[in-house]
Parts: sequence; structure tokens; C-alpha cells
Amino acid sequence: MTHGYSLREVGKLLGLPRSVVNGLIETGFVAPARGRRREYRFSFHDLVLMRAAQGLSEANIPPARILRSLRRLRAQLPERMPLTGLRIAALGDAVVVSEGEAQWRADNGQYVLQFGVASPGGRLSFFAPEAPAAADPEWFKRGLALEASAPDEACNAYRRAIESDPRHVDAYVNLGRLLHELGHFGEAQAVYRDALERCGNDATLLFNLAVLQEDQNRPLDAIASYRAALAAAPGLADAHFNLARLCEARGMQQDALRHWSAFRKLSSPK
Repeated sequence: MTHGYSLREVGKLLGLPRSVVNGLIETGFVAPARGRRREYRFSFHDLVLMRAAQGLSEANIPPARILRSLRRLRAQLPERMPLTGLRIAALGDAVVVSEGEAQWRADNGQYVLQFGVASPGGRLSFFAPEAPAAADPEWFKRGLALEASAPDEACNAYRRAIESDPRHVDAYVNLGRLLHELGHFGEAQAVYRDALERCGNDATLLFNLAVLQEDQNRPLDAIASYRAALAAAPGLADAHFNLARLCEARGMQQDALRHWSAFRKLSSPK
């Protein structure tokens, strides 16, 4: 994993107070490498996670509460935190965690009502919620319940949900993501292609396809898919972020700067 971002660059990109970044390191939520001069070097994976803390900071939750809630959350999680499927956001003055359809407060474990946060392809970001399709939603709910304990059965449940409603976008999204996590890249790609043909250019489907193409070492295809996702949803900050990385890596400096600028504008406090 490449660690290419300095502490100063993280501050500029995310606008996080240094105290919050240091606290995230101390709690073990991020594990930056050390540079030649022993300075911190952060990976893109670290930045993805810290964007969750950024969202809490922008929601005017005090840094001390952010760190306290994340520290308690970290203590409740396995040694290797499952980022995919885990969402962290603010609900009022509370820090709330989402796993599937369940949401609970990080400070006391109390469950709360769904409030509309999503995590496409393991990249933490925020979207408007979409209700599952009306046709036989039980298969979709079963898929959600089985993801952690029996992912293969969850895949089968999502397939049954799609059979029940061939335009069930959320079932396609979750099935493709789960197949991707299981290492079945070809099957995941087929799911996304089928979904795009049946459901149209949905931004989340296109974003997840781009993430998959990155993992398949197909950067040009990923760039095309991220651009298509932005055509469907111009305010998709994570797509700008990932495009900026890819363009920068390929020497497309003007495109990279344009997407960095768009990401900063979309991510800055209103």
C-alpha cells in the first residue's frame, strides 16, 4: 500500500484539525507509515477513513467527542476493522455507525433510525437513501443480515432479490461489492454491467465498477467509469478524489488539479 500523503497534505485535503488526526493515529483507526525523516506518511486508505472524521468535524461535533466516540468504537471492533460496509457519520450531536440497515451510536451502542449514509465499494461517502424495491424485499434484507457471517449465502439472497425485481439497484450494488470483496472480480464486473444495462447509468454502480477496475489494474477503464459516475452525479466528491489520484499518477496534471479543486469545494464546510 502506497503511503504518499504528508500530515500537511492531509490537513489541506481534508481540513481536519491536527489534534483529530493525531487522535485517530493514537486510537489505531489509521496507521500511517514513517518517511525517511520519521515523518508521518498516509495512504489513500487512511484518507478514506479520515473522511469519516471530517464529516463529523463539519457537523460541528467537538474534536474531543469525535475522538472519544471513535476510541470506543475501535474497542468494540475486531482487530482488523472492516471498513467495507461500515459507515460513520453525525446524527445531531451524536456519532452514529451504520452496518447494513442497522445504525447505532458509537458512544453507548443504542440503535437509532436510518438516516441516509452509504458506503459504495468500501469508500466512505454520503448519498441520499434509496428504499429497497417493493417486490419481495425479504431477500434483500436476508442478504444484508448474512453478509458478515455467510457472504456466499448473502450473494445468493441478493441474486434472489434481483430475480424478484430485475431493476433492484441496491441488490446489484451489494452483490457486486460482495463479489469484489470475495475476490470474484469477473463475476462482480458482470453484475455491474448487467445492472447498468437494466437500470441505466446509476452513479453508485458506476463508482463501484471504477473501484473494481482499479483493483484489476485497469486505470484507464476506471477513469472512464469515474467520469461516467460524475456525469450521473456531478456532486460525487469521492469520484473527484479518486480521479485526481489516477490522473496524477498518469501525469495528467491539469485534470488532476481540476478534480482536486472540485473535491475540495464539495468537501469544504458550507
